[in-house]
Amino acid sequence: MTNEEVTQALQHLIGTQYADSVKAQITQATGRDRVVGPNEVSTRNYDPMRIHVQTDKKGVITGFAFN
Repeated sequence: MTNEEVTQALQHLIGTQYADSVKAQITQATGRDRVVGPNEVSTRNYDPMRIHVQTDKKGVITGFAFN
C-alpha cells in the first residue's frame, strides 16, 4: 500500500479524537506495524513505512506523516 493509499484508507479518522486504540485500527487497515502516536518518541531514521499520527492541541487527528 502506497502512502497515498494509506492516506485515503485513513481519511475517516481525520477529525476524530485520538486514542491509543487508533494505532491498532491503523495497523489493521494498512498492514503497517510502525505507527507513532502524538507525543510518542521515535527514531530520527528515515522510514517511509512508518506512520505518524498528527493531532491538534485537543488531540483531534488532523493528518498523517510518513518518514
